Amino acid sequence: MELILKYFPNLTDQQRKQFEQLLPLYTEWNARINVISRKDIDSLYLRHVLHSLAIAKVCQFEAGARVLDVGCGGGFPTVPLAILFPEVQFTAADSIGKKITVVREVCKALGLNNVKPVNARVESLPERFDYVVSRAVTDMKTFTGWIWNKIERGQRGTLPNGILYLKGGDLAEELALTGKRWDLHSISSFYDEDFFDTKKVVYTKR
Repeated sequence: MELILKYFPNLTDQQRKQFEQLLPLYTEWNARINVISRKDIDSLYLRHVLHSLAIAKVCQFEAGARVLDVGCGGGFPTVPLAILFPEVQFTAADSIGKKITVVREVCKALGLNNVKPVNARVESLPERFDYVVSRAVTDMKTFTGWIWNKIERGQRGTLPNGILYLKGGDLAEELALTGKRWDLHSISSFYDEDFFDTKKVVYTKR
């Protein structure tokens, strides 16, 4: 938890309590439904929570913005972002029902009313969104094909509406295949920890 306060010192009391609850909640639910690797649960705040919050270092969403998390798994990056942005509406989508069960129960325990967990493939969602976020779900060409027509043009945050994707490694060739222009933000420019050395937030506007 100290790790979160190191980079996000201006949290409200409620936000602090919600972030503090994440470790016991995910430890409990991970014992029932394995959504985080066993070795990662001890590094939850570093590898999952802080990593998710790197998106907020790149773009601040405004109140009322609609954000879709594609392939949300157990709730990352949705849950940390929903705590940080309580007036933003998040839709957390995953095709695996047991993962959505975890997201739903964690959000209920946290009192997060701004998250809508959906057990569905993203292609089937009828809504449109201001931003799409995700974390290493598939290759970028496939991903943009799934969601491009679900993003509204406009600007509901500090960046124009678009995609904010957490990805690691050498991305030049993969991003080039999408035919779109991407901005790469090295997470190591926000955080000191070695874990983030090769990790990036990649962004493109709609």
